[in-house]
Amino acid sequence: MHHTVVERELELKLVLSPERSVPVPALLSYRSEDPYAVHITFHINSEHPVDWTFARDLLVEGVFRPCGHGDVRVWPTKVEGRGVVLMALSSPDGDALLEAPAAQVSAWLERTLRVVPPGAEGGQLGIDDALDQLLAR
Repeated sequence: MHHTVVERELELKLVLSPERSVPVPALLSYRSEDPYAVHITFHINSEHPVDWTFARDLLVEGVFRPCGHGDVRVWPTKVEGRGVVLMALSSPDGDALLEAPAAQVSAWLERTLRVVPPGAEGGQLGIDDALDQLLAR
C-alpha cells in the first residue's frame, strides 16, 4: 500500500506576551497511514525537536472557528490585518501559545485533504494490509 506524506516547513511565532513573540521554525507533517492525526515539530534551537500530535479535524476546524479544549485549543484571529491561526498547547512541561499564518496552514491542510478526504480516514487504516495477511496464510 502506498503511503503519502504531506509536509510543509513554516515559521511560527511563539507568543511570549502581547508585545513579544519569537520566531520558531516548524514542520507540519501529515502521513496517510496515520490519517486522523497531524504532527507539528518545533525546532527550538535544540537537538531535541518538540513534537505535537493532534487531530487533523481540530486544525481544520480551528482555521475557521475556535475549537478544542484541554491540551490543544485552536482559533483564528487577525494580527495587524493578517489572518493567523493561534494554537494554545499545554503539557506537563508548560504551556505555549503559537501563531501560524492562516493562509499557509490552510494550503497545507488542503493538500492533506486531497490525499485523504474527510470521512475517508477509516479506509487508510491498513484494512487492506490485514486482509492481505489473512489471505496469505
